[in-house]
Amino acid sequence: MATSPTAQAGQTGPQDASQLRLVDRFDRVATDLRVSLTDRCNLRCTYCMPAEGLDWLPGEEVLTDDEVVRLIGVATGMLGVDEVRFTGGEPLVRRGLTSIVERTRAAAPGAELSITTNALGLARTAETLAEAGLNRVNVSLDSIRPDTFAQITRRDRLHDVVAGLEAAAAAGLGPVKINAVLLRGVNDDQAAELLGWCLERGYELRFIEQMPLDAQHGWSRDNMVTADETLEALSAAFDLSPAEEPRGSAPAELFHVDGGPGKVGIIASVTRPFCGDCDRVRLTADGQVRDCLFARTESDLRTPLRAGAPDADLAARWVKAMAGKRAGHGIDDLGFLQPDRPMSAIGG
Repeated sequence: MATSPTAQAGQTGPQDASQLRLVDRFDRVATDLRVSLTDRCNLRCTYCMPAEGLDWLPGEEVLTDDEVVRLIGVATGMLGVDEVRFTGGEPLVRRGLTSIVERTRAAAPGAELSITTNALGLARTAETLAEAGLNRVNVSLDSIRPDTFAQITRRDRLHDVVAGLEAAAAAGLGPVKINAVLLRGVNDDQAAELLGWCLERGYELRFIEQMPLDAQHGWSRDNMVTADETLEALSAAFDLSPAEEPRGSAPAELFHVDGGPGKVGIIASVTRPFCGDCDRVRLTADGQVRDCLFARTESDLRTPLRAGAPDADLAARWVKAMAGKRAGHGIDDLGFLQPDRPMSAIGG
């Protein structure tokens, strides 16, 4: 007798499509879908890609708007996904973004919809995206000093990011969250300055340890600014106390700043991995399922999708893809190998 997708995932119970879940062998359930809409980006951050950029995916390999919406519909309608984050590359360069958000909202009215962006085009799109059904934004910003920003991104565009943040807040896309990476000898002396700037404006700041996901494969643990170092720098200027609320599957460890209400988060993906509580699954711009940010294998949904596979088949393939997820990302393993794809081609 054929094995149902539910049984393949190690679950028991009803075997109709509505009961499927993205469960792995460690009983983690993926409910947070990160959808990369493009591998293209209009910045050239030094820790992400070389100055000349990368060879972008051929247009015919990238999922169409209809294909993106359909796969999101499978995830939210059949597999228990209740949060969708649009990523890139830079998702704002995807021409169909607003339509994708609007159609996703119609198909999944109760889902949390967000976007991770560099905010360069957010000033002109924030209101439209909010009207389409987007809930909030995460903005990548590593420095509020124009010279340091230009050094890291290789673009003099800090003013556009600031305008985008203001537009997002005005459009109600909150809480507006900012993701920052500290680079040794570049901006590691600016942690407290950036936090103060965010607190004044009501933005929620998260510091993220630099991860081995650069296209150049130049990441070094010795050069990475650790979570402990970041906390030490912040504690020299602010009184930090651990937040009381449970962390759950959230990647950030939260701290109250000077007694609150302001908070700051630390995402210590390398030195304090939180793989045991991971609830994320990723869909690349070319239709590949990745069960982990650092996975070295992918599962193809684009080919069966374009071959006419029904939704139930796509859901079953997705369940199978997630069932074999590893216990952790393995960065500390002696045999760790960085993924072939860089962050810009995976999606955050």
